[in-house]
Amino acid sequence: MEDLTQRQVDILKTIIKEYSETGEAVGSEILEKKYKLGVSPATIRNEMVELAKKDYLKKTHFSSGRIPSAKGFRFYIKHLMKQKDLSTTDEVAYKNSIWDERNETHRLLSQATKILSQKTGLLSLVTTNLGDVYYSGMANLLTQPEFLDLNLSRTLFGRLDEVSYWERILDEFQKMEEEIMCLLGEEDFHDPIFESCASVWGEFEGKNIKGIVGVVGPKRMYYDSIIPQIKYFSNLIEEIIKDQGF
Repeated sequence: MEDLTQRQVDILKTIIKEYSETGEAVGSEILEKKYKLGVSPATIRNEMVELAKKDYLKKTHFSSGRIPSAKGFRFYIKHLMKQKDLSTTDEVAYKNSIWDERNETHRLLSQATKILSQKTGLLSLVTTNLGDVYYSGMANLLTQPEFLDLNLSRTLFGRLDEVSYWERILDEFQKMEEEIMCLLGEEDFHDPIFESCASVWGEFEGKNIKGIVGVVGPKRMYYDSIIPQIKYFSNLIEEIIKDQGF
């Protein structure tokens, strides 16, 4: 699978699981004791070194362990992750939560951000080609250790009112052929302050309006549940605005 052995794939998957749960750099001893991979800590260490050489892992300044890189997360999302299906109950709840606002785009998109932030526990955003930006759930991020970094939080919250920044992300999405766009860390945000951040976006388009809806959170967010929610919600918004002729 790409340039990894099966053992390296298994170790990378396990490191992502552990890091997503704890937010802490992962060492070989934890992997050996907790996950019973069937190989020695020394072998795990050697494989982690190889994964780091191939840029799937990176070392932090504060620990001897390693964390997944953007490349590691992309590999996981593309090849290893099994998306969780939304239940019928969740789909109905999403639809009912915005249905009453369907006659006015401003109210629809404003309500959509509120509901998405409640459902995901992250910061949610909508930006459109009309220059509108809606967001909700800033307080959600402050429950995540990554956003206790004052510089990160201040920079991100300052960006929320920079319409041009989110328009650029909308433009980037429109150049892609993917249903979902994931932005991971410094490489995609084009700013080192956002190295520990990620965002997931889905697109919607009607007669007169197009835009993206998504969430921003830590890079270790649970993509297996977040991505299906973004897919469903963006498709739902598109369906409503098309039905309303927007």
